[in-house]
Amino acid sequence: MAGFRTFLKAGHSPTLLAAFIYFTYCCGVWVTNGAMAPFIKESLALSPAQVGLMLSIPIFAGALMRFPLGVLAQYIGRKNATLVEMGGIAIALLYGYFFVDTFNDLLAMGVLLGIAGASFGVALSLGSGSFPARYKGLAMGLVGAGNVGTSLSALLAPQLAQAYGWKAVYGFAALGLLVPVLVMIFIAREPEDVDRHAGLREHAACLFEKDGWAFSLIYAITFGGFIGLTTFLPSYYNDQFGVSKVQAGQLTMLAAFMGAALRIFGGWISDHWGGINTLTAVLVIISVSLLACGLSGGSLVLTTLLLMLCFAALGAGNGALFQLVPLRWPLSTAVAGSMIGEIGALGGGLVPNAMGLSRQHTGTYFWGFALFAVLALLVLLMMRSMQIRWTRTWAEKGGRARVG
Repeated sequence: MAGFRTFLKAGHSPTLLAAFIYFTYCCGVWVTNGAMAPFIKESLALSPAQVGLMLSIPIFAGALMRFPLGVLAQYIGRKNATLVEMGGIAIALLYGYFFVDTFNDLLAMGVLLGIAGASFGVALSLGSGSFPARYKGLAMGLVGAGNVGTSLSALLAPQLAQAYGWKAVYGFAALGLLVPVLVMIFIAREPEDVDRHAGLREHAACLFEKDGWAFSLIYAITFGGFIGLTTFLPSYYNDQFGVSKVQAGQLTMLAAFMGAALRIFGGWISDHWGGINTLTAVLVIISVSLLACGLSGGSLVLTTLLLMLCFAALGAGNGALFQLVPLRWPLSTAVAGSMIGEIGALGGGLVPNAMGLSRQHTGTYFWGFALFAVLALLVLLMMRSMQIRWTRTWAEKGGRARVG
């Protein structure tokens, strides 16, 4: 506890809190359509493939918007960029409340919800910017725990939709936006660290390297799997097990909370055990648990336990990956992390599409689970083949930081 107080005193903790609240809210809004998918599907009579497409659009849009928001933050400041983004979120939510009536409207709404998904890089940079280098990892981990917003959305949105109708949830979310906006205005301050104006060439530089693509593919499994499954699970629980729409959200909340909570643990254990070792265990657990989920479709309890295990691994994997990023790119950590985050997040859009198509064309969700399990194994094989060079050049055995 004394060590944590020392950490808080080392930087500007009100800005850290503001960044956490902002990121938590944005994560919750980003997956709103997923949390309400059973209501939307029933209201508009959507097919499984249409549900999958509807849920993938916000994920794709959010990933693609991360880079433009990061560039904007470099020119107007990170605090101001969050306020501009939240203005865009307000427009998106008001559009959803007043104008969404058809499937095509939903797709347009999904693009607008992607504005909320762009918050990752700016939130982490804002929260950690006022802390010295030795504490930036912990600061980023604490802000990153704002992923818990996905579990709050899964818990609250179905209950509000049940009581007031699913379109009203957009209105409630718009009112809730006042909290992060006021917090950001009154307690956050622009960090003192220098945020260089990195151009497109510098941002994309890591993707001209094999390691950049390797890290992006790993992140497509860990974070992509986290956000993709969080978005799809309410529909899965409601359709596969016939639970109520509200219960489907509550069960999703259990899994999503595990993923958010274990992110910090993943970074901590990677510091001690090594990021490569941690990711090896993570990818094995993800693959096995997803395959088991596909085979246990008759048991609600077993499926829920397996999904909680899977999400715990996904969350730990997110923390482990970003333990390795500053080791590989010590002089351009923020730029590399931003680009890896953007490309990797695109993987999340694969999950709801694969699940919807599997259900529509085969009558079962098994092949959606199996596809993602196989992809996790392939990424594991890729990482294990590349880690031999990694541990000879920029990391100690297992992926720990080199001493001296």
